[in-house]
Amino acid sequence: MAVRVKEQEIFPNAAGIDVGASSHWVAVPAGSSDEPVREFGAMTDDLNAMATWLIACGVDTVALESTGVYWIPVFEVLEQRGLKVWLVDARQMKYVPGRKSDVQDCQWLQKLMSLGFLRAAFRPDTEVRELRAVARQRDILLTEQASWVQRMQKTLVQMNIQLTEVLSDVMGLTGGLIIRDIVAGERDPKALARHRHSRVKASEEEIIKALTGNWREEHLFVLRQSLGMYDDIARHLAECDTKLQAGLKNLGEKNVDVGKPPRFGSKQRKDYDARQLLANWAGVNLTRINGLGVTAVTKILTEIGPDLSRFSTVKHFCSWLGLSPGTKISGGKVLSSKTKRSVNRVRQVLKMAAMSLSRCDSALGAFYRRLCARMDKPSANTAVAHKLARMVYFMLTRGEEFVDQGQQRYEEQQHTRSVAALKRRALALGFQVIPVAVAA
Repeated sequence: MAVRVKEQEIFPNAAGIDVGASSHWVAVPAGSSDEPVREFGAMTDDLNAMATWLIACGVDTVALESTGVYWIPVFEVLEQRGLKVWLVDARQMKYVPGRKSDVQDCQWLQKLMSLGFLRAAFRPDTEVRELRAVARQRDILLTEQASWVQRMQKTLVQMNIQLTEVLSDVMGLTGGLIIRDIVAGERDPKALARHRHSRVKASEEEIIKALTGNWREEHLFVLRQSLGMYDDIARHLAECDTKLQAGLKNLGEKNVDVGKPPRFGSKQRKDYDARQLLANWAGVNLTRINGLGVTAVTKILTEIGPDLSRFSTVKHFCSWLGLSPGTKISGGKVLSSKTKRSVNRVRQVLKMAAMSLSRCDSALGAFYRRLCARMDKPSANTAVAHKLARMVYFMLTRGEEFVDQGQQRYEEQQHTRSVAALKRRALALGFQVIPVAVAA
């Protein structure tokens, strides 16, 4: 006779919410209400009614499915009402038994949450989320601005103005002045070529030849419109930079007030640069790590913040970034060890930083080149990004400072390890390794 073991509930007062665009389905424990499954609208009054009903049912923990951006208002309203909200990945509960529907989704989510089978997603503090919104908006504006530069290049080519053949950056110092003069009405190639900067490799005669074309009115109109959009986006970018710098300064001054000292000499607070602001906020200077500049560290801190206590170990942190090797094993055989695909922004920043180490005269640069000799570059890039992630984790959690040992010191260590490995291998085969100088 089979005996059914009763499932032990970890969160007996948990609720599950299937988030939608126009309505949300909510499931509570069966004994807490006469109607354990209810549907609520997406308006603010409906969300407040949902929170009131959950509190009346004795719910203290809510599992929320991360569907698009529709979960954000629900999360914020429930959190403001004192409920503990867990944001869970939809992939953790995609195998719903029976026919799939909104009602069964929320019930299955409630059951998995009550049994403790779900994990909460990482969500930074409110202050970090405010900076993250500004930083992401800035990235979007940069992408849009680059697209308008491409439109200006296309328009110039249609007029047979081959500016891209003589200048590496169309909107650089020389190119920007030339395009603005063209929009202002200047058509003389010699007058336009006078804007040539001394660092431009192309000669003035070559620039004059490139600026000889057909000035069609429709193309000039498009060029004028594109330049206006470029300047308008530049104005919005300046606003984002001001907002981002003010937020970093406030967080940096707050951390200095609670006892975290500055990391850059004895400058006055009003003269803090970007590195100083980031160091004051994080408590450590992440820009000392080779490959991580001010832009990369700003993206890292605005995405995850300086508090990594949510990650129990460095392995957990690297796995969340998608930089840890996969563990697909069946029957004692490793099927695949590739890292999972991820759109994590911190992961992308670290991989870009790893690529910049190819010609760096440092221990990390030597490590990257040694890996490139052993494996393909994408795999080496991922491995170096994993190493950078570990450094960032230990610096933020332990307050350790990064000290570059240098390329020579790294190569000496690798030489010592290689010799020791050869001696162990020779001893196992019954031989002895004797250096050339000693043998002579």
